[in-house]
Amino acid sequence: MKIMHVAGGGDRGGAKPHILSLCSRLKEGNELRLFSLRKGEFSDEAEAAGIDTTTIYSRFVLRDYIRLIRETRRWKPDIVHCHGAKANTAGVLLKLFCRSTIVTTVHSDYRLDYMHSFLRRNTIGRLNAAALRAFDYYITVSDTFRNMLVERGFSPLKIMTIYNGLDFSKKAPPFDRAEYLRSVGLDYQEGDIVLGIPARLNPVKDLSTLLKAFAKAREKNPHLKLMIGGDGEEKEKLVALAAALKLTDSVSFLGWVSDVPRFFAACDIDVLCSISESFPYSVLEGIREGCAVITSDVGGMKKLITHGEDGYIFQPRDVDTFAQYILDLSQDEQKRRTFAQKLYEKASVTYSLDGMAQRQYEIYQSICTREQRRKDNKRDGVLICGAYGRGNAGDEAILKAILNAMRQIDPYLPLTVMTRKPEETELLHGVHAVYTFSFPAFLRAMRHSRLFINGGGSLIQDITSSRSLYFYLFTIWAARHLGCKVLMYGCGIGHVDRRRNRRLAARILDKNADIITLRDAISKDELASMGVSRPDIRLSADPAMSLSPLPEQDADAFLASSGIPADGRYLCFSLRSWRDFDSFDLFARAADYAYEKYGVSALFLPIELPRDIAPSLRTAKAMRSPFYIIDTPQDVELTIALLKKMQAVCAMRLHALVFSAAAGVPFVATSYDIKVNGFMDYVGCDACCNLKELTFEWLQSAVDSVLAPHGHASGEEVSRRLTELERENVKAARQLLE
Repeated sequence: MKIMHVAGGGDRGGAKPHILSLCSRLKEGNELRLFSLRKGEFSDEAEAAGIDTTTIYSRFVLRDYIRLIRETRRWKPDIVHCHGAKANTAGVLLKLFCRSTIVTTVHSDYRLDYMHSFLRRNTIGRLNAAALRAFDYYITVSDTFRNMLVERGFSPLKIMTIYNGLDFSKKAPPFDRAEYLRSVGLDYQEGDIVLGIPARLNPVKDLSTLLKAFAKAREKNPHLKLMIGGDGEEKEKLVALAAALKLTDSVSFLGWVSDVPRFFAACDIDVLCSISESFPYSVLEGIREGCAVITSDVGGMKKLITHGEDGYIFQPRDVDTFAQYILDLSQDEQKRRTFAQKLYEKASVTYSLDGMAQRQYEIYQSICTREQRRKDNKRDGVLICGAYGRGNAGDEAILKAILNAMRQIDPYLPLTVMTRKPEETELLHGVHAVYTFSFPAFLRAMRHSRLFINGGGSLIQDITSSRSLYFYLFTIWAARHLGCKVLMYGCGIGHVDRRRNRRLAARILDKNADIITLRDAISKDELASMGVSRPDIRLSADPAMSLSPLPEQDADAFLASSGIPADGRYLCFSLRSWRDFDSFDLFARAADYAYEKYGVSALFLPIELPRDIAPSLRTAKAMRSPFYIIDTPQDVELTIALLKKMQAVCAMRLHALVFSAAAGVPFVATSYDIKVNGFMDYVGCDACCNLKELTFEWLQSAVDSVLAPHGHASGEEVSRRLTELERENVKAARQLLE
């Protein structure tokens, strides 16, 4: 592959190691050229690293751009990858005059790049913001920046995320630490704890917050020292602030640091206090040299650091919390070592340079494939249709599971979702989204997609209404006639009651579906009774079974933030309103019984908001024992993690049962619909009672059964079996895409 990188050449922050590291790896096995639009440190280091580097610089920008265009036309690269404002402007010209496929890495928030200068912000900054809109694809180095672009109207289909990587083998050689620290101006004494940060001294880095927090911590620990490496327009202001805080003897401003590994090897704690970052290299560099880390909540830091387990994260500009963390780590050597070791073990695997280069190459391949298909007018991507964007955690779990499966097949497959809330879906899942009932939008998507997925749930039924049945049948028919393969993915069928509806559904499914995977045996029987036989019909499981719970500490943190003891024992209730059912006092009596006999408190978890709040409140008001009502998390995997902490679950909602199965927790069902009975039969659990037959005695007996010691083992066995069955969904999608 012929890869052309274009950089402004003035990069000295995190962008420089990113570009040079990436080019150093990608030049192996590819034809790669790097063009620098400025002479100096960047181009010199690129040449020293063995990168084929061309510097184009004449002090006349237009002449430089013309030369770059000529070089591009001559060389004809497959990909032009730009970095920085000056390079982005050049990239647009290359797209215009050379018809190049242009890609840019968003290393920073482009609206904040020149916040220190009114003139540059309103010239270079505005030009860069306009140029970005013309790019074919965007690479962000954190999910935070991906979300930022989506919120600003950039197409999610064009955005790909790749986290920074570092060569963890290149550590600083042994040296005299005390001598180094004294050489940079610190009055270092044995036993001092040294903090360090290399950064541009500009407002985005917010070093004034660091100085203020450091001063507060030093009042209680006078052995603290601070090194600030870097230069910039705020240097005089920061030096003056350090003097005003009486920190002159304990803070050293080093200027630009050329030997970053040695800088961090001399530190005990790596600190970051920015108000905006992508994924800062300085944190990885500190981890490589064995530093503990305290960072503001920016970029992808929460992906890297588990707060309180292997590092500390504070909110930007929160001086008091920052100072507290500095003091805590400075006074606990064992915690510093533990944090540093845990982070090193995590980062050296997940954020390696080789891994970053491999992901980048895969992105290039995906882009080239997309562009070739576009030129050949070939179909690409998947359109997913379901009951999404309505606030139902079960439906959102299905969507997340399907998206995960598609990315497992191809991480860069273009995905489009039909949803009631397109903007929210785009932001949450990083996909293109269209409004569910926008016929022009979804028909246009069908004309370009390879695969149409009727996405899980019980969409083919007329219990709620015939209108929804007709709509979903129409989308299946339209997708087939517009050239898509059609997969009904981990779905439930029925019940379709009206004779006319059964005939219509049978005819459309039989003629238009390629593969139907079903989440229970009752659905298979329903299709057979309707006469559907032509599609490939397979038993699987609900797509949500493929989701994994988040770590237990995330669930503990969520409970604590809701005022609920994380170490408590709970019986979870997931209730819903249903037609004329009015006996919620039965659940209240069961909750009181569980509390009195087993010491478990009731915790109400609404699955669909706001509908499920009312029955939860009504039940809670009839109780004598303590209870909690929790807001359902937006992250489905956090919901599963919460259920994993429950002793048992009593649910009307089908997906509360599915989530419980995924969590391996014992459960009982009170059924309002055949799909609940079907699920319980499918998993081999007889703890199910129809609402019309529900009594307190049955609930009492069910509570006894699930709170018995053997209940957990049974729940874990159900989870293993359903997870294995769910893989049939992915196999079917892979087959149709290939």
